[in-house]
Amino acid sequence: MQGGNHMLLEEPVRLASCLAPAKPKVFPSLTKIVGTLGPKSRSVEVIEECLTAGMSVARFDFSWKDAAYHQETLDNLRKAAQNVKKLCPIMLDTVGPEIQVDNSTGGSIELKGGNRVTITPDRSKAPSADILPIKFGDLAKVVKKGDTLFMGQYLFTGSESTSLWLEVIETSGEEVICLVKNTATLSGPIFTLHVSQVHISMPTLSEYDKQVISTWGLDNSVDIVSLSHTRSSEDVRELKAFLLSHDLQDTQIYAKIENSEGLEHFDEILKEADGIIISRGDLGIDLPPERVFMSQKTGIQKCNLAGKPVIITRVVDSMVDNLRPTRAEATDVANAVLDGTDGILLGAETLRGQYPVDALSTVGKICSEAETVYNQSLHFKKVVRHVGEPMAHEESVASSAVRSAMKVKAAAIVVFTFSGRAARLIAKYRPPMPVLAVVFPREGSDPSKWRSYGTTQARQCFSVRGVYPLMGSTDEAETGGLTKEEYGIKLALNYGRSVGIIKPYDRVIIFEKIGDSSVVKIIECDDSER
Repeated sequence: MQGGNHMLLEEPVRLASCLAPAKPKVFPSLTKIVGTLGPKSRSVEVIEECLTAGMSVARFDFSWKDAAYHQETLDNLRKAAQNVKKLCPIMLDTVGPEIQVDNSTGGSIELKGGNRVTITPDRSKAPSADILPIKFGDLAKVVKKGDTLFMGQYLFTGSESTSLWLEVIETSGEEVICLVKNTATLSGPIFTLHVSQVHISMPTLSEYDKQVISTWGLDNSVDIVSLSHTRSSEDVRELKAFLLSHDLQDTQIYAKIENSEGLEHFDEILKEADGIIISRGDLGIDLPPERVFMSQKTGIQKCNLAGKPVIITRVVDSMVDNLRPTRAEATDVANAVLDGTDGILLGAETLRGQYPVDALSTVGKICSEAETVYNQSLHFKKVVRHVGEPMAHEESVASSAVRSAMKVKAAAIVVFTFSGRAARLIAKYRPPMPVLAVVFPREGSDPSKWRSYGTTQARQCFSVRGVYPLMGSTDEAETGGLTKEEYGIKLALNYGRSVGIIKPYDRVIIFEKIGDSSVVKIIECDDSER
């Protein structure tokens, strides 16, 4: 099946291969996996297992728990990363304009379908099956009879009973009276309320978000800020200015698209952001179910053509409680890879799920399998056509490097970089082999420190499909008197051999800048090159 389809199946070989024993993977999938750390995944031991199982990015969700809790988790992450000798970037997820029900008692609340419930801004009232207090005073001003509201952990996926589907009957003063459409049990200290396709006059970057970024974020030099509920390019510019004013100019911004406003302004948001997260939780209830797939496919394609990372969420919800995903979920993950996603984000699956390590491992295996039938040739042609002619020099050389790697069936592409930009440019053309990015620290910076120009850029590469960064050195004691090129090649080849992706007599493409020019070389590996 070729042509417009992304899959490239060869009958009967591919179909027969479904029945063949799975080959052990010696290297993680090219697709990256973001794991959210929480109660079930915050000990040093479990984080070590998560990193080994394929977690590339660690996400910290500040919509719950305080900074002290997350700091303890982060300290454990750093110990675990050091123990398994892996780099791992930190992603701070903001709260944004999220309406929350404060269930301070923590008790479960059971609501019956067909009953009525009142939503009120009066937080002195205790939450119950009859009344739910929220942290927002203007709800009655923005909703009308017939509007749809969702509330709970999953915001009503339709496959569980922990979320509410509500319909507005009437408003009375500041209160909103709703019809309960389904029977559900709300549990936990906080429930989220989502109003479908209604603009909420709350800032995208809240005061709470600013306080967290300027304290916890600054103290820990976060690598990526995930801007929840991004609605316009101005939201991204505001966060960019805030980061700059707090000495976090190297921190990247990933815009989370999770409502119809974000989709409407997608193109302008993409220009401003460093990456995109297509957050299908809220997006899946802001849009009719039959349109969610199109927003995902279109969003991924736009990011691919722009050469910016894109990550999708909410793929294996059932693995919160189960050891295996559903068949539909497994297919969903594979289709996201075939569409061109850079990464998969796991939320509840790793944060509070019973099987965080298995979730990471399973998703990684599905991604690896899908990558074997990914139509790289079709994607390559689309990007080249989109870039157009005449190509900028860097685009020309990057595309040539990938084309050469394909023609000689190279085992890997080695890139020398300071900022990570060269590696991202190579990844834009979706090579089917790993990109080993040797990141050199800027002169005068100390790569042994968590925050330095070079280490930050190296960690950020972990969110890009196929890119695996290696921290280089300019210290003569470490380089052994070799030139930068000789040292970088030796570092990359030794790493490639150690993880099993480079074998004797394999070919490797070398991509580097010399002066104002970029060059591509092909080398053949030999055991004598150690």
